[in-house]
Amino acid sequence: MIRVGLLSDTHGFWDEKIKKHFVDCDEIWHAGDLGKLPEDMTFYENKNFTSVYGNIDGGIYRVNYPEYQILQKEDLKIVILHIGGYPGKYTPLAKKLIAENKPDLFICGHSHILKVVKCPTQGHLHVNPGAAGREGFHQVRTLVRFSIVGKSIKDMDVIHLNN
Repeated sequence: MIRVGLLSDTHGFWDEKIKKHFVDCDEIWHAGDLGKLPEDMTFYENKNFTSVYGNIDGGIYRVNYPEYQILQKEDLKIVILHIGGYPGKYTPLAKKLIAENKPDLFICGHSHILKVVKCPTQGHLHVNPGAAGREGFHQVRTLVRFSIVGKSIKDMDVIHLNN
């Protein structure tokens, strides 16, 4: 079993509440638009931090993080991409990655809109954790937390940071 903390679109704002909600996670995945990393990355590095760069990320972030990640965790295949769209309206790169990799779980950010939905045509679970940062039009800052057990995703929680 792997416990995952998922976030996106921090835009340089790293709320200390994130640590509280991800303390029991083994891994932390960021779906892009980091903006900047926290000055003290110790907590995140100790959790196996995985990220992709987003459209606002330049320079060192594009050197240190790829445009997309293809992961295998337990028996689950995962694709993470910042600008991916959503089922029925995937971007060309998302369509390509989904067709080539046939993921069980597709993760993207960018829209700042929390979305967890089963893709009706491809069968994978689509997750956009919304935005954990302050910048953007969203009114609620969100995170997602879940477990991977074999080929199953279990115990998914949506966390509202505004509370």
